[in-house]
Amino acid sequence: MSNIPFLTLDWTTVQKTEHKGKTGTSFWQTLQFDGFRIRTVEYSENYLADHWCQKGHIVYCLEGAFVSKLESGDTFTLTKGMTYIVSDNLSSHRSISKNGAKLLIIDGDFLKHSNDKD
Repeated sequence: MSNIPFLTLDWTTVQKTEHKGKTGTSFWQTLQFDGFRIRTVEYSENYLADHWCQKGHIVYCLEGAFVSKLESGDTFTLTKGMTYIVSDNLSSHRSISKNGAKLLIIDGDFLKHSNDKD
């Protein structure tokens, strides 16, 4: 990762990008550093991700609720104040939100599975 100097951020100044789900839409506000990404993600009502994700994340639910469904069929409901953590390539997961949610998501090289590192 980069050396990141002290930084304050007003998220209202960060551009939102739209990402269509299988149903619903997500809106991302992203800061990208070398090997490290931090973003807020908002899920609309009736959101279902359009893919199974293998990426590692630290996900903190800021508002609302969502379900993280694993390809194995297991489901985990996260509500405001809850977090999940997973490393790259250790589960196929996707998000579902009936009434919408707002998340803080951090990911990057530090979440690579030990077998993935060079």
